[in-house]
Amino acid sequence: MKDIMKNKGHSSRGMSRRDFMTVAGGAALLAAFGAGAGNGWCDSNVPKVDPGNIPVRENKADVLVVGSGLAGVFAAVKAHDAGAGVLMVSKGRLGASGQTPFARGVFAWDPETAKMSAAQFTQKVSRSALGTNNPVFTRQMAEHSLDRLHELMSWGFFDSPLYARSFRIPVNERNIPVMERVMLTHLIKENGRIAGAAGFSLTPGEIVFFRAKTVVLCTGAGGFKPSGFPICDLTHDGTCMAYDIGAKVTGKEWNDGHFSLAENPADVYGQWGGMLENPPTIEGVGVRHDLGMGMNYRAYVNGTAGRPGPLDHDGKATAGGPYRPAGFERPAPPHQGAAKGDSRPPRPKPGTLVGGASAGMSIHKAEGLVPFNDKGASNIPGLYAAGDALGSHMCGGIYTQIGSSTMGSAVQGAIAGKAAALEAKRLQLPGMSAVVQKQVRTGILAPLKRPRGYSPAWVTRTLRNVLVPNFVLYIKKASLMEAALAYVKELQAHHLPMLKAGDFHELRLAHETANMVLNAEMKLRASLMRKESRCSHFRLDYPEMDTKNWNAWINIYKDASGRMVLEKQAFGTWPA
Repeated sequence: MKDIMKNKGHSSRGMSRRDFMTVAGGAALLAAFGAGAGNGWCDSNVPKVDPGNIPVRENKADVLVVGSGLAGVFAAVKAHDAGAGVLMVSKGRLGASGQTPFARGVFAWDPETAKMSAAQFTQKVSRSALGTNNPVFTRQMAEHSLDRLHELMSWGFFDSPLYARSFRIPVNERNIPVMERVMLTHLIKENGRIAGAAGFSLTPGEIVFFRAKTVVLCTGAGGFKPSGFPICDLTHDGTCMAYDIGAKVTGKEWNDGHFSLAENPADVYGQWGGMLENPPTIEGVGVRHDLGMGMNYRAYVNGTAGRPGPLDHDGKATAGGPYRPAGFERPAPPHQGAAKGDSRPPRPKPGTLVGGASAGMSIHKAEGLVPFNDKGASNIPGLYAAGDALGSHMCGGIYTQIGSSTMGSAVQGAIAGKAAALEAKRLQLPGMSAVVQKQVRTGILAPLKRPRGYSPAWVTRTLRNVLVPNFVLYIKKASLMEAALAYVKELQAHHLPMLKAGDFHELRLAHETANMVLNAEMKLRASLMRKESRCSHFRLDYPEMDTKNWNAWINIYKDASGRMVLEKQAFGTWPA
């Protein structure tokens, strides 16, 4: 990442498609040489487990909640309280996986003490987000926040920097079963509606099927496993599974602008530990316009990023670049920030900052499944989503409110969980055909059965070398995005069908890699389609905001032939 940032300021401008392919391909080649032939090249696969002798287990539930962060816990609790039999499944550990352990600010709007009404708060968020937010979800988050805050307080959430114990309290009180370290790879649809899911457990190693009346995805967002920000185990698994069965996806053109240090960028705890060691804080109203592409643009133009905000090191603004609306000037330099009530955003310890620390992820709540109502329902009957798995556009394409991500997950999880439970009451437990189960098992185990192939680590490194450069993912223009898309299509056509795995850990990596490559295609296609610049999406070839043609969200779905299709959905409307 440090080398990438060094070259942002000059060499990318005017680069031809051939030049880009040469540079990115050379970087990937060097990565392969550095990894050694055993990890980089297409070589033999000697599995440590027998794919023909892996046990299969079936589980049943009224409501299957996938994910165990804030959204997942509230979804499970509220679904149970609405009378449903609930089962939670998590790729990690309850309260200790995904982005939830990193969360430190929790927003709450109190009508008795807030200096603005819920309507005024919603309007101010819309002004900062330049119209890209869905005001229904913005206001919903504010109006439900106090109730969710009181529940978190009753669980002891604010008493410790670790959340596993507080999350266990409501789950154990209700005897909600939790299956941890389970990698789901497939959502299953029967007769036009959701019927469950399937995947495999890492300990013990077995294939697992889940039959359920309704499913709530609380799987978070994801990225390309970049250095410097704690999203390394998030790879858009829920989004990709849902897309594969026909769900609509949104928000892929926006970019999260979190940064890292040039020196030791992968030392996440060393940079952010001062904040992670403190319990979470309660945040009041403080609407802002942050984590856009200003720092990335300055790095592209000047060759150095400086600190987040509108000014360079010399105190002068860089000409051109992303638009920041009036009234949302950055209030003060970012800081280590642990003091309660301090509304300035945190940053890592002092040092030179570089971008790309959250590469592959959009702004919180700006990507995920397209909501078809305010309860998180998708276009697949019985399938819901909440938190960062739901493309609610709660804050739009920019970071507008400290603590809104955590509170938004809590609020949306509670609402989606209750809605899923009420729907489940009207349904019989669906069947799951033997033909479908056989197809799913074949898909899950394919990397273990390949006699030779590419390692997931090598394909992931290649993907990062192509997508993460500042002049591709962040400071965009058509020629370079099209070149990157050519690489992504090659990975899909040739490398993903040859991914290999020698054990259950590598099997998880193989499926995660496939999801990251699909996410890369979505991001590139959506970024090419949006021919304007706004919030955290900036294009050199279309640097101005275009409200005539682009007051719309971009949705993505897979048609009957398997082709990726993109469409507009006008701001302020629900999908048809």
